[in-house]
Amino acid sequence: MRFFRISGTTAGSRTLSCFARLALVAALTASAATMALAEDYRLGVMDKLRVRVAEWQTAEGSVRDWSAVSGEYTVGPSGNVSLPFVGDLAASGRTTTEVADEIGVKLQKLFGLRDRPSASVEMAQYRPIYISGEVQTPGEYPYAPNMTVLKAVSLGGGLRRAEGQRFARDFINASGDSAVQAAERSRLLIRRARLQAEIARRDAITLPEELKNVPGADKLLKSEAALMESRDRRQKLQLAALADLKSLLQSEIESLGKKSETQQRQLDLATEDLEKVDGLAEKGLALSQRKLSLEQRVADVQSQLLDIDSQSLKAKQDLTKAAQDETNIRNDWDAQLAQELQNTEAELDTLTLKLGTSRDLMTEALMQSAEAAQLEQQAATISYSIIRDKDGKPAEIPADENTPVLPGDVIKVNAAVAMR
Repeated sequence: MRFFRISGTTAGSRTLSCFARLALVAALTASAATMALAEDYRLGVMDKLRVRVAEWQTAEGSVRDWSAVSGEYTVGPSGNVSLPFVGDLAASGRTTTEVADEIGVKLQKLFGLRDRPSASVEMAQYRPIYISGEVQTPGEYPYAPNMTVLKAVSLGGGLRRAEGQRFARDFINASGDSAVQAAERSRLLIRRARLQAEIARRDAITLPEELKNVPGADKLLKSEAALMESRDRRQKLQLAALADLKSLLQSEIESLGKKSETQQRQLDLATEDLEKVDGLAEKGLALSQRKLSLEQRVADVQSQLLDIDSQSLKAKQDLTKAAQDETNIRNDWDAQLAQELQNTEAELDTLTLKLGTSRDLMTEALMQSAEAAQLEQQAATISYSIIRDKDGKPAEIPADENTPVLPGDVIKVNAAVAMR
């Protein structure tokens, strides 16, 4: 708690004490205008209060600010407001002045104070009002002072539009959705026809029967045909590249085979010469230098033959892999087409249901719009009433546009139809 001390001579102290009292009164009545407006207002559940408490201490000639008690509080469901030290205090059905007086009395008794603390209670926020009936947006809205029934109705967006306008708007919305869905369905039907042609390995797309008399179907067909041609060209390029690779590998294998045959003949000749030299060497007729040269030649031919066999084996492996890649491309392509067709069928089923719903809504909107047009030939009389709690019981009060509204009121807007 904060203290403000005023010191001086005895006469001066008395004079200053008067000024201090005036300052205290001014501080506690800073919101006097607001409190005056709410003087006769009875508090209720969900009202928010702003409480300020101060105490003039005669003996010390100072003002004590009860900041621990001051603050904002909400009237709870039980109708009480809970303050520090004071505890639960009945607020519902009472005025802010009555609540303020009881706060001062309780604090004086609780702490045994010589001077009673002065409390001010003002409205921080009123409990909301509720609007129901023939308004655009019924519901809960904040209350403001000097509110009337007309102002409250404006918060709810004003009176509800004529039924015929609403049904016409519903028809326009459903018609727009239907047009979008019909265009999307045509596109899916053409896509399905293209996928079926690709799976069957056909060169052209057959226009679906459902689209023969639909405007713009020829453009969709040309677009899907161009896509089909592009996809087919890409696949053919991939397969052609693999075919060229297979052809090169096959030629390499054949070339290596012929080279192997040539090397084998050279090996046979070298081996034959070496055998002859070995026979002469046994008889002492051949030089060892010549024998060594023939052995080296045989070894070289055998090494070259092994290299050729290795190259031939690798070329055969590459040929097998190219053949497998060709098979994978075809299988992946078929699997992709099947998956795309399945997805397209699912999208078509969903879109058909949505299209049927939109057309049903259009039909219903047309029928109800016709009925509403007949009703609009009749005059609608708008009446208002307010449901307000009186002595804890709700009571319905007739009202007009200028009737004042209080916090917690429920404003009912009724439309009675009478023939013109």
